[in-house]
Amino acid sequence: MSKPRSETLLVHATAVAIGGEAVLLRGASGCGKSDLALRLIDAGARLIADDQSELSRRGDRVIVRAPATLAGLIEVRGIGIVRLDALAEAPVGLVVDLVAAEKVERMPGRRAETILGLVLPLIEMAPFDASAAAKLRLALRAFTAPGLSAILLE
Repeated sequence: MSKPRSETLLVHATAVAIGGEAVLLRGASGCGKSDLALRLIDAGARLIADDQSELSRRGDRVIVRAPATLAGLIEVRGIGIVRLDALAEAPVGLVVDLVAAEKVERMPGRRAETILGLVLPLIEMAPFDASAAAKLRLALRAFTAPGLSAILLE
């Protein structure tokens, strides 16, 4: 008996893992995906994929990994392509759409996106804000850690 074929999506996104949960950073080319990822990595996050990410479903989780040709590589603007000790894969805990600062709502309602049939929390963020990495870590904890989600108002 053959295994059922699993669907895989290739998306324009950078992924880093924080505490075992992946954050998927999406946005147009040059919007700050790699820059924000680099700041998160500098503070202890692990690179999974830069610029292109493969998503697949495993049970009730969406898993992200790098395409084989890009595994362990990150573009550092002004330096070039750098090889890092990357994590092979992690479950996605948060999707972050990177937008211009003036487009970020001050008090947004809860958002989510369905990917591969699973609902994932979604936020918008300005990647170049000085507090972007701290905000992202707080949002990830709020959506994935027990007891902290109460701070997010409906």
